[in-house]
Amino acid sequence: MIDGLLDLSWVGVLIAALIMTHITIAGVTMYLHRSQAHRAVDFHPLVSHFFRFWLWLTTGMVTKEWVGVHRKHHAKSDTPEDPHSPQVLGLKTLMTRGAELYRSAADDSAEVEKYGRGAPDDWLERHIYTPRKGQGIVLMLLIDMALFGALGITVWAVQMIWIPLFAAGVINGVGHYWGYRNYENSDSATNISPWGILIGGEELHNNHHAFPSSARLSNKWWEFDIGWLYIKLLSYVGLATVRRVAATPHVVDGATSLDMETVRALVNGQLNVMADYARRVTLPALRRAQDHMANISARRELLSIGKVLNRNEKLLSDADRERIAKAVRLDETLATVYQFRQRLLGLWERTVSNDKLLADLQQWCAEAEASGIRQLQEFAERLRGYRLQPAL
Repeated sequence: MIDGLLDLSWVGVLIAALIMTHITIAGVTMYLHRSQAHRAVDFHPLVSHFFRFWLWLTTGMVTKEWVGVHRKHHAKSDTPEDPHSPQVLGLKTLMTRGAELYRSAADDSAEVEKYGRGAPDDWLERHIYTPRKGQGIVLMLLIDMALFGALGITVWAVQMIWIPLFAAGVINGVGHYWGYRNYENSDSATNISPWGILIGGEELHNNHHAFPSSARLSNKWWEFDIGWLYIKLLSYVGLATVRRVAATPHVVDGATSLDMETVRALVNGQLNVMADYARRVTLPALRRAQDHMANISARRELLSIGKVLNRNEKLLSDADRERIAKAVRLDETLATVYQFRQRLLGLWERTVSNDKLLADLQQWCAEAEASGIRQLQEFAERLRGYRLQPAL
């Protein structure tokens, strides 16, 4: 047995350490991220104060500083002003110096003040959590040693490295470098895994950047966000109130024309529309082109171009643009489908009123239906019934 008030075996100490680090992760994703930074969920004061106290003990992070750094990350994502972009600084830098980068950004008081508005500013924050942020982690060391004896020092060390490794390194680093993308938004955010358990749901980082103000990070039926599960459980007992979730696509059967309700749904659901277009139009056209391509070299080029064809324009390199130009020259149908995609994207960028967008969409649908390409025709029909419905 191990000395300490709990007198646990080493296995018991390991389990206790994992539970405590998971509570820390839950505090970061639920309280700091979804509630404070994005205002997607409100917690009962007891829950909020528990998370503030726990994060003071286990991380020494100040709510306003964390909120300010994170909001700046969204505002300047993947630019030189981003506090932590692997696209700018490199993945190795994020993995090894992520906590240092966060600390540097948090020390910029002007930027924290600019982006951190609305964070708690009560007596506890002004007199304990902010001015005494280093004392919390010292108190945690004493608590761990009292509970677990000598092994408490190891437990404390694990707690101290947990957030720098997983939040600063994995989420901010890997989450903008490697993984899959449901949505082609304008930054490089990726979903590291479809099962958000280890990092509280933050593994679904592309979903989050696509819909930052959503309290739920999972968007596909096969994705799982454990942070959302906790929020729903708390809401059932009156300890949480969900303010916003990402709208989900819904198509009404039998719609015969585009109207303003459809336009509003399309405006709010642009990323869903374009993801739908990629799945229902671009990829089938690409597969058809591959099947009909006799030239082996050309077929290989088409096999490797799928993700690039659907990538956000801001993320395309000059080499990517050359590959796209080469690919669409190989197949007329693929060229037409790509041209319609670019035109559809352009509608959102050029339109200044819903009336103009409605007219432009009606023209786009009419031309798509006259294209003779079955997938384009079916997609034009689908647009008429497009709706967005929030799913709590």
